[in-house]
Amino acid sequence: MPQTAKVFLIVGSFNAALVVLLGAFGAHALKARLSVEMLAVYQTGVHYHLFHALGLLAVGLVAMQISDSAYLRWSGWLMQAGIVLFSGSLYLLSVSGLRWLGMITPFGGVAFIAAWMLLVAAIAKSP
Repeated sequence: MPQTAKVFLIVGSFNAALVVLLGAFGAHALKARLSVEMLAVYQTGVHYHLFHALGLLAVGLVAMQISDSAYLRWSGWLMQAGIVLFSGSLYLLSVSGLRWLGMITPFGGVAFIAAWMLLVAAIAKSP
């Protein structure tokens, strides 16, 4: 198995497990502690985390089909950065109430967009 495929299949699988854990934590432990608004913020983080855990798995699967690609590697690492910045800032904002954390979230969104566009480029440039 190509190293890039292995890395992103592992990172994606880890994130998938983590998002299930964080989703369950939100549904059970935080439901009674957070306001409806903050619970919605938390759930937004969970949803985007889940989509991009699957995106990381997609990067790993694509890496099994095409030759090593810098675009593909950047796509995967930007998805991971987006998870940390976007979902991570929303998780922290919802449990801490620190509104300034919301200023970090758009950087994660930009990382997500760039990651998907790089995945497109990697596939388009493949033989």
